Amino acid sequence: MRLAVLSDIHGNLLALEAVLAEIAAQGESDAYWVLGDLAVFGPWPNETVERLRELPRARFLRGNTDRYLTTGERPPLAGGEAKDPQSWKGVAEALRMRDANLQWTVEQLNYEGYRFLCDLPLQIEEEIPDFGYLLAFHASPLSDEAGIYEETSDEELGTYLRGSEARIFLCGHTHRSLSRKIDGSHIINVGSVGLPLDGDQRAAYLLLDLRGEGYSFHLRRVEYDVQAVIDQLEAIGHPARNWVAQRLKGAGAG
Repeated sequence: MRLAVLSDIHGNLLALEAVLAEIAAQGESDAYWVLGDLAVFGPWPNETVERLRELPRARFLRGNTDRYLTTGERPPLAGGEAKDPQSWKGVAEALRMRDANLQWTVEQLNYEGYRFLCDLPLQIEEEIPDFGYLLAFHASPLSDEAGIYEETSDEELGTYLRGSEARIFLCGHTHRSLSRKIDGSHIINVGSVGLPLDGDQRAAYLLLDLRGEGYSFHLRRVEYDVQAVIDQLEAIGHPARNWVAQRLKGAGAG
């Protein structure tokens, strides 16, 4: 069984199409799992959701930005409270861009896309014959915002995964590919299709091959026309175009 796992597409239709083309060139997959954050930030939120819904044998779950779109909740500002007069001056602009970005994305979505996002589950779990359980979530089993990083301690990671019998855990959210093993389980962060934050502009995804009790995994990267996405953000006057463009260029890595 071959499973293609995508996450954090973020309305970047060009990156998504490049990934899907490479998956097809690899010989197609038996199933697709898509781990959330489908629409926000990119210039094609509605088109991206529609394209994802066309995928055959696909399962989806909800990410934190999907939650913001469907519930009206908003993320806290990065960095928390202002610590000095200079940082306080930037709070109003940060709030304006955050809210304008989410409002613009909602305005682009049709009702069918909105309902699709509303109905997404928080996790995907499946028992594969002869292999065992796979469990997928957006950030961690405890939260759609508490991500798993290289620096996440084994103790904290154990807290996230405690109580599950899954052999492989699949996640996204951090926009950074990752492979870690703990207590006989394998945690794979599949990275971001539409907005990588690890210094590599290429779209990221995972191919997971399950063969009886064994498996192999391939964290893949795919080139696409990043500048065309940046140009489209500018052409449509996207509210967060400068912020998104910097990250598409790799300036948001860290």
